[in-house]
Amino acid sequence: MSLHLTRLLLTLLTKPRPARKERGDVPGWVLITVMTAGLVVAIWQLAGPQLATMLKNALDSVANK
Repeated sequence: MSLHLTRLLLTLLTKPRPARKERGDVPGWVLITVMTAGLVVAIWQLAGPQLATMLKNALDSVANK
């Protein structure tokens, strides 16, 4: 088994790889990242005070026990 893995590893490391012509959909993932960050900021603006209150209440209830 070890011999097969060694051969596979040597084959993968020594064979030249073809050059990549396509780099992918960069504008797509950038758009998704920016939109996700925008959604997080918008939700945080709307729900931030309620989330802070909920966290404070939860920590207070644990500390008082």
